[in-house]
Amino acid sequence: MSKKRMLIAASAALAALAMASGSAQADPTGAPTYRELVGTGSDTTQTVMNGLSDAITVNGVKVMGSYDARGSATITTKDAATNPNCTIARPEGSTPGVNALKADIASGNGCVQWARSSSNNATANPTLKYIPFAVDALTYAVRGDSTVPKKLTKANLTSIYTCASTTFKPLAPQFGSGTRQFFVRTVMPAGTVDSATLFGPGGQYPCVSDKDAAGEGIQEHVGTYLTDVKHLLPYSIAVYNSQIYGQAPAAQGKAVLGVLDNIQPSNLNTASSLKRDVYNVVPADKIGLEPYKTVFDGPTSQICTKTDVITRYGFGVAANCGVAVTP
Repeated sequence: MSKKRMLIAASAALAALAMASGSAQADPTGAPTYRELVGTGSDTTQTVMNGLSDAITVNGVKVMGSYDARGSATITTKDAATNPNCTIARPEGSTPGVNALKADIASGNGCVQWARSSSNNATANPTLKYIPFAVDALTYAVRGDSTVPKKLTKANLTSIYTCASTTFKPLAPQFGSGTRQFFVRTVMPAGTVDSATLFGPGGQYPCVSDKDAAGEGIQEHVGTYLTDVKHLLPYSIAVYNSQIYGQAPAAQGKAVLGVLDNIQPSNLNTASSLKRDVYNVVPADKIGLEPYKTVFDGPTSQICTKTDVITRYGFGVAANCGVAVTP
């Protein structure tokens, strides 16, 4: 089968799955209202983890609660009658999600039990375990009528995002985004340290904007930020396909994905030069304990055996699914 026919077949299959199964809910719905294992964090993996939370049960009961990175300002993760301190600010991204988990461990409130992360920060968080479960790939998104070439190389992206080339107007997700962290590590010059002032006026790379017209941080994987034909933005291939086919809320706007290093941004394309594992983060001292063991730990964990759910949302299954990374 030709590459073109393979891409069409993959797209059609994902569309059929979307029509058959519908989108997972944002934030937990249904019984029980409050789940034993509550997670927040990454925008990239929120929809697939919502889907897994709906599919995974222990003794017939849903135990996972996955709260989106965007929505109401606060979330209430536990019953106020027993956990009165569990109305918290909604974490918007990988780093805020991990920070919420760390803060909860320190307070002992029991409001958050895990976090979603689209980048690996195990070295900086020795009290946590980063457990890979799926594979994503990044490319760049532009408007359909963009003047940015629809085919670029990784070296081209480095030139654009380091302001060596100023023909275009690069955008980047807000500081704290796991996608931004991964992008900085893999596209920017070796040794680049991410910071809130890396991009924008007065920053190391002032030609890159990580804020919208209102001065708010750019959320990852939202194509409506592409308001100029010269804009480009890092974008998850899995998330884009989920948005297109209805598994995730439609946030792509007029965005189309560019071809990076001659690799088509097709569903489940793990050959990308910007391939990455995505993670669930749990307290290190919970590894081996229930229900963490059944849900997260090892290749026979419930998450790792729900391969149909993982691929339904456009991700590949990680070869090391369930095996915590070594810092």
